[in-house]
Amino acid sequence: MSELSFISIKDLKLKLEKKEVSPDEVLKYYIGQFNKFDNKIKSALEVFNIDLIKKATSGQGALFAIPGLIKDNIAQENRKLSCASKILENYIAPYDATVVDRLKKAGAFSLGRANMDEFAMGSSGETSAYQKTVNPWNIKRVPGGSSSGSAACVAAGLVPWSLGSETGGSVRQPAILCGVVGMKPTYGLISRYGLVAYGSSIDQIGPITRTVYDNALILSTIGGHDSKDSTSARIDKQDYTKTLTGKLKNGFTLGVIDNALEAEGVDTEVYNLLNESLKIFEKLGAKIKRIKLPMMDYGAAVYFVVSRAEAASNLAKFDGVRYGFRAKEIESLDSMYKHTRSKGFGLEVKSRILIGNYVLSAGHSEEFYQSAKIVQSMIRGSFLKAFEDVDLLFAPGAPSEAFEFGKYDDNKLLMDLQDYFTCSVNLAGIPSLAIPCGFTKNKLPVGFQLIGSDFSEHEIYQAAYAYEQETLWYKHHPVI
Repeated sequence: MSELSFISIKDLKLKLEKKEVSPDEVLKYYIGQFNKFDNKIKSALEVFNIDLIKKATSGQGALFAIPGLIKDNIAQENRKLSCASKILENYIAPYDATVVDRLKKAGAFSLGRANMDEFAMGSSGETSAYQKTVNPWNIKRVPGGSSSGSAACVAAGLVPWSLGSETGGSVRQPAILCGVVGMKPTYGLISRYGLVAYGSSIDQIGPITRTVYDNALILSTIGGHDSKDSTSARIDKQDYTKTLTGKLKNGFTLGVIDNALEAEGVDTEVYNLLNESLKIFEKLGAKIKRIKLPMMDYGAAVYFVVSRAEAASNLAKFDGVRYGFRAKEIESLDSMYKHTRSKGFGLEVKSRILIGNYVLSAGHSEEFYQSAKIVQSMIRGSFLKAFEDVDLLFAPGAPSEAFEFGKYDDNKLLMDLQDYFTCSVNLAGIPSLAIPCGFTKNKLPVGFQLIGSDFSEHEIYQAAYAYEQETLWYKHHPVI
């Protein structure tokens, strides 16, 4: 059974179809993996009872008996939904998120709740109120964030898929630092019903897997219009695996965002590996076109304002009245609000709420928030303009290999460099896929992202799959 540790969904499905392994054996094996190894990786906040897992699965579709882990800001009926925060430590979700419902109807097993940065606020996995997930390639290094547990569990071979969420790069960046595949889809392609909101206008759920094919398969299952979500795009479910031919389309042009590739802070090893990847694309027949997107340089600043403003608004409801934790030393309603939010939220969350309230205040809203929204529309326009000349865009997804815990404790501005490479995509509402492309001398993963125009997931997967089949980086895995 050891061959199941790092098996792809595609190959596991084949074993199940051939009856080489039974659904019960699969379930017991992967729960056993968590019991053996997750005390070191700490990717899961909770692994569910085996009988409850089987009872919750309601179908026998494309993901029958395929186990995964779901980020703890996505509702799973009758399960805790803490967002890795003390303020929601005992909150039980009353319903399934749409993505969870669709996975269950496809027969997938949800094994538990993945750890994360508190309320999805962080780029390293260090802000969880409960535990710090480590990078399976080196336990002294961060796995990235905020979908830290979601990326680490797949990289460690504990499950073949997981769900994360993105506001500014929280699927792609940890996927790259952990050496797996992560998709940020077009805004509205995946329902946000049941996702605890951080920044409502830019949040998106995204799948994390070992291979491009597996990622396309998960998106095929969870994507498509949902009447429960007013921001859901009116687009039918699609099969994103159909275009995975292993070849690029004729006349394919890949635009390289030079101001991202040449940005200050991009490590030399990362830079060299990214350029080696471009040579692979040329070998596959791609035309490489160097371009600049100057508006991308404003992305981190715009994201800083927009995300914090929306976070302050969305988190206002967590005050001790209806949800989760309530402080005991209550003298008045005002006292309850003060003590509950002070003790329930971590430092990073409180910092973002304070900034968000400031940029939304009567004296500063026009100066900061409204100005940021104007620049956000300009960022989107610059991306869409670029797609008039190229099919997809190529850029780093992280400036360096996974860094050590605590490296940026005294300099949060350097931590924000992580967001520079990814957050503009969220602001533009367009899709992007993170793919592994090699290893540094420290044997840590490096990756890049392929960015497309609205609803171009088919084209992104096709190009990524062709690259993946030529390089086979997905066959490498850590020893845990």
